[in-house]
Amino acid sequence: MTFAIHGLAVSRGIAIGRAVVVAASRIEVRHYFIEASQVTAEVARARAARDAVIDELQRLMSDLPEDAPGELAALLEVHLLLLQDEVLVGGVRQWITERLYNAEWALVTQLEQISRLFDEMEDPYLRERKADLEQVADRILRRMRGLASSAVPAAPPQVEDGTQPPLLDASSEAPLVLVAQDLSPADMLQFKRSVFKGFVTAVGGKTSHTAIVARSMDIPAVVGARAASQLIRQDDWIIIDGNAGIVLVDPSPIILEEYRFRQRHDALERDRLARLRHTPSVTIDGQKVELLANIEQPSDAAAAVHAGAVGVGLFRSEFLFMGREGKLPGEEEQFEAYKVALQGMQGLPVTIRTIDVGADKPLDRGSKELSLNPALGLRAIRWSLAEPAMFRTQLRAILRAAAFGKVNLLFPMVSHMHEVHSILAQVRLAQAELDARGATYGVVQLGAMIEIPAAALIVRSLLKHFDFVSIGTNDLIQYTLAIDRTDEAVAHLYEPLHPAVLGLIAQVIETANDMHKQVCVCGEMAGDIALTRLLLGLGLRSFSMHPAQILSVKQEVLRADIRKLQPWAQIVLIADDPASLMEAGK
Repeated sequence: MTFAIHGLAVSRGIAIGRAVVVAASRIEVRHYFIEASQVTAEVARARAARDAVIDELQRLMSDLPEDAPGELAALLEVHLLLLQDEVLVGGVRQWITERLYNAEWALVTQLEQISRLFDEMEDPYLRERKADLEQVADRILRRMRGLASSAVPAAPPQVEDGTQPPLLDASSEAPLVLVAQDLSPADMLQFKRSVFKGFVTAVGGKTSHTAIVARSMDIPAVVGARAASQLIRQDDWIIIDGNAGIVLVDPSPIILEEYRFRQRHDALERDRLARLRHTPSVTIDGQKVELLANIEQPSDAAAAVHAGAVGVGLFRSEFLFMGREGKLPGEEEQFEAYKVALQGMQGLPVTIRTIDVGADKPLDRGSKELSLNPALGLRAIRWSLAEPAMFRTQLRAILRAAAFGKVNLLFPMVSHMHEVHSILAQVRLAQAELDARGATYGVVQLGAMIEIPAAALIVRSLLKHFDFVSIGTNDLIQYTLAIDRTDEAVAHLYEPLHPAVLGLIAQVIETANDMHKQVCVCGEMAGDIALTRLLLGLGLRSFSMHPAQILSVKQEVLRADIRKLQPWAQIVLIADDPASLMEAGK
């Protein structure tokens, strides 16, 4: 009998195949006390297991295939950094030395301690990095037990009685889909090399590493399908609908044929989209629309160019700073990273956002107490202005990189005019410091992120001092509606089409256009094709998104007639229930 499991749609497409179910990877841990004389040996045992995992991940990185997405290498680097993190390593050593815990007990105890810090973080991307920490600990535990550290089976998995389930049809080989509690970056690498056509995980969110890699690999995926690993059995036929976030188990022949038709249609659609890569992004009525890419690492520039992006609308520079335990990257290291990104974009413009950390995104977890309300605390531009030496180091690096290409400099979480004046003063001071050394630097355009309702309401004042604004819709929605989209209890209230959210976005776009200043949307709304026509109708002409979303959005742009969309968009804007009117714009 067919039944459905609902999760989060994170990577579009349809996958149909036999289920390969991987049990939850966390193994049972023994808890016992050791003798004082055993401390040195127990610490060495923990270190040896950790070093073995480091060697394994380093080998995986060195053997990465040429077609492996840049996100995969970056996530493997995150795991390597966590393995060498003194908070983790030193904590395990301390539990063994002071409490006389066995190595496994010490590791899971320290994991629980660090996990509490992640649980208190407001930023959804960073909160989901707890999964990376858990996977690192799991790999170490498996090494301690002498088990293989990967969750993805190298051979057909075994069921409880030790026999191998039949993974193939009697008549022909069937495609396989993976069902797991979670997948680590190393697991994803093996997944990439395997025959799996899609995957389902019980945990994870839209910004989890599984979601990031799935989108970069363009593989159908559903995450956060809580009951998947319990309800789906080995060798079940399942359908992964990455468009709707649904997993259908044991589909009837009629349903199976319907989804196979959709699969064929998707394949044809992908082929058509690929042909749009070099087509100018212009609407039916001749309006040019700028489609940009969001990137996290300098190496991501290649994917952006390949997808047809005309520039980078958001380079999240904080990824250069994180996981370093207080040892921040210097000016030279940052300069080289920004320069690589600019050169990778082959002369196209790059918008670099200054570091967006602090409070809920601590660089050194042991150095500062967590705020009671981290999302409302000392973070983003507030943190940068409180650390002027660090801030100017980054500004000097970006200014120097601007000598090698067109750079836009974006400041996050601006909300007060006194912050604007302080930012401009710091930029002038950084330029003066470079002048004093005789260093070469370029001209940059300055912009502000609009991600707080207050910033949207004073956007006219902001644009008197800035060259452009970029709307961060993820935070703007959360701050406007006072909800955390990663909190399951209130996630249903996260609504991009809420009248208040649309009103703020429309006001920012209209004001910027009136003042002849550039305005871009760089949050998830920019890559959502269900919202492309509405944003065009509201006057937006610049979208920035994950590279994998660009061609789908371009297709919507090419089919749009803005003269017809503008009156419809105004009706949606003043509606009590905008979502109910969205179909009319298609």
